[in-house]
Amino acid sequence: MTCSVAPLAAQKGIDISGTWRVDAGTDTKNGPREVIIRADSSASWGKETVRWRLKGDKISIVLGGEWDTYKIKATPTALTLCGGDLKQAVTLKKAGPPTPRAANAKIPPDPDGGV
Repeated sequence: MTCSVAPLAAQKGIDISGTWRVDAGTDTKNGPREVIIRADSSASWGKETVRWRLKGDKISIVLGGEWDTYKIKATPTALTLCGGDLKQAVTLKKAGPPTPRAANAKIPPDPDGGV
């Protein structure tokens, strides 16, 4: 699969925090239909609370103690992820601001020992 995206720095400094949803007809192969990305490095990835990190044109998400990395393209209204374990690109549309993380939902520890 070809996945060509500009580094996020070249994507006009777009803030990726927010509530993002996949269109109803999109096949997510058991992946989440809604993702909530927060500025505190946490995200609600379906029913899971995960940690995320951006570097260049990639977003890494730790779920189950291991990082999965995807290329990312961001606009103010859409996020497109490709690569990693995805067979085809998935586009999420911005549905609104991020909701707060539940008080009892802890951010998973960084498996690389970082913050």
